[in-house]
Amino acid sequence: MEHTTRIELENLKDLHAVELGVLESEDVRRLTIEDALVDTGATGLCLPNSLIQQLGLTPIRSIRVQTANGTAERTIFSEVKYTVLERSHSIQVTDLPEDTPVLVGHMILEALDLCVDIRNGLIHNPAHGGAWTIKIL
Repeated sequence: MEHTTRIELENLKDLHAVELGVLESEDVRRLTIEDALVDTGATGLCLPNSLIQQLGLTPIRSIRVQTANGTAERTIFSEVKYTVLERSHSIQVTDLPEDTPVLVGHMILEALDLCVDIRNGLIHNPAHGGAWTIKIL
């Protein structure tokens, strides 16, 4: 069963520039994706290149990844602040081909203490009574 979620994205470097007083809050590059695919087989946050460009992210390094279609080369980009179900964190972004949906992977679910419920989609972890609990290893 396929589940989607709303995810809000903000360029983290822009947010830091606002804190330093060199950028106005309204100039932060932001996007809201209403139908991001929750993909527990994905690791982090994966965006098509056009969205990466809209957010003004910068490339950091190239990596080899294992996909359903085999091994591929991908680029890791600078961090975004993301918000899902009113919980926020930050993560570097991996690029995707243009015809691919935004993928929300298991690192985001772990960081925000969310899980996929077969009937209700993405929810706060019921094992923690709705409280945001982080695992420290």
